[in-house]
Amino acid sequence: MRVDIWSDIVCPFCYIGKRRFENALEGFDDKVEIVWHSYQLDPEAKYEEGQTLDQYLSKRKGLPLEKASEMNAYVTAQAAELGLNYNLDTAKIANTLDAHRLLHLAAKYGKQNEVKETLLAAYFTEGKNISDAETLVNTGQKHGLDADEVRRALNEDAYKQDVEEDIYHARQIGVQGVPFFVFNNKYAVSGAQPTELFKQVLDKVKSEEKPQVLNADGDFCGPDENC
Repeated sequence: MRVDIWSDIVCPFCYIGKRRFENALEGFDDKVEIVWHSYQLDPEAKYEEGQTLDQYLSKRKGLPLEKASEMNAYVTAQAAELGLNYNLDTAKIANTLDAHRLLHLAAKYGKQNEVKETLLAAYFTEGKNISDAETLVNTGQKHGLDADEVRRALNEDAYKQDVEEDIYHARQIGVQGVPFFVFNNKYAVSGAQPTELFKQVLDKVKSEEKPQVLNADGDFCGPDENC
């Protein structure tokens, strides 16, 4: 089974959705290939020293600062229920383009899911600037990527087209927000849905992957050559 997931690294519900989906995979006995796709909630975002997430949301969404703070408190509580420690007071606003490019490089070595997890933790828990080149290099190194290759990729704008193609594809299939999950290119789940819903979709897709036996009463030959 293949599951394609569009998400952004600075999207709080993307981390929550990732963990709920992973919880649904526990005990699931089919092999699942996960492919992460790029999506940018704010392509114009940039790091500004001292800017808080509350201030950023207040300005971008036109909300009172208190309302932005309430929104962040809500997602922090949602994350905590899954064992995720959101420290949004130290989160650093950053453009996610280069981090998405790193994820495409990581996919080349089968390390995409691991790098994704580390980037999410870096932003939501550790207060790191995920647009910083050395942060991205260190993230890649942590999962076995060559530091020089990561630096070269970042310096040469490698995988930028892949990021743009992911975002274009998202528009083509009607993605209005993230996270967005597509199962076997057939069923889509939008948002950080409850774990139980993910389990139901996994079971449904699994059942449809197997041929349906329309008549089990006909004559047949078995593996022991009995016909």
